[in-house]
Amino acid sequence: MSPLIINIHRRSFAFGKMFTLGKLARTHVNAIEVTLTRNGRTGRGECVPNPRYGESLDSVANQISQLPAEFDRKSLPALLRPGPARNAVDCALWDLEAKTNGMRVWQLAGLHQPKPVETVITLSISDPAQLMLDVRRFKNHRIMKFRIGSISDLEMIKVVRKEAPHARVILDVGESWTVDDYLRLAPRLVSEGVVMIEQPLPVIQDSVLAEIEHPIPICADESCHDVAVLPRLKGRYDAINIKLDKTGGLTDALVLREAAHAAGMVVMVGSMVASSLAMAPAILVAQGAKYVDLDGPLLLAEDRPGGLHYDGSWAHPSRAEFWG
Repeated sequence: MSPLIINIHRRSFAFGKMFTLGKLARTHVNAIEVTLTRNGRTGRGECVPNPRYGESLDSVANQISQLPAEFDRKSLPALLRPGPARNAVDCALWDLEAKTNGMRVWQLAGLHQPKPVETVITLSISDPAQLMLDVRRFKNHRIMKFRIGSISDLEMIKVVRKEAPHARVILDVGESWTVDDYLRLAPRLVSEGVVMIEQPLPVIQDSVLAEIEHPIPICADESCHDVAVLPRLKGRYDAINIKLDKTGGLTDALVLREAAHAAGMVVMVGSMVASSLAMAPAILVAQGAKYVDLDGPLLLAEDRPGGLHYDGSWAHPSRAEFWG
């Protein structure tokens, strides 16, 4: 058997326009692409390091560079902790295995053939005039998501309701509220079409969520990583946001999805803003999820060649030659 060749590539993708998440304005996203080659066949995976967890392009590349000469999906968890490095390698292993065996990843995983999924659209926080243009552009999306940097940002909900009166809204609060903020604001937001709130409280304070009523369902984002944390989330949250960059890849994301369903929790499948290479494996996890947030390529100035096809709000599974 020929040796496994590992290559690490740094990629940068520009946003279509200035993109604002909370108080952070961004013009591009930096990613790591991993390629695994054996016998002339190459598998690929992509991840986006998150500074929230002390990750960077350098730290992720360093983790991957320490891998031994030979490994597989079963041995990978002992070599890399859950996170973006393991995600990129795990997805590349799946892709390589599919290409080597002339099968699709969903077949290898024992899954049903994937269908298109309806994704939310994440809109940048900006001035009302720009926001109205964005809402009109994505008017076919029935669910719109906003990252809230401050309570004053909630004024933009009025703009959304004016331009898209039937749209449902998800708010990603990013740990910036107190429990009093949630209790005070949630009853009003119900009437404004908000259907879910992601991570209203800091992770270290979220135990109180088990002691209060939830007028609007609460989704764990920063609090949710892999299946090991699921027991502490049940009772505090109504839903979890599964991201491959946190679970450590497709393998563990599928395990977490099944465990969440068994626990009676709503599943949302999301991603860091990234290219279609990061979205392709996540679409397999998104099958049957109540909410899907895989709109990254729609926010970029240019996606990877041959990437996912988006038909309005519907994201179609990848073609075999692209991934999986």
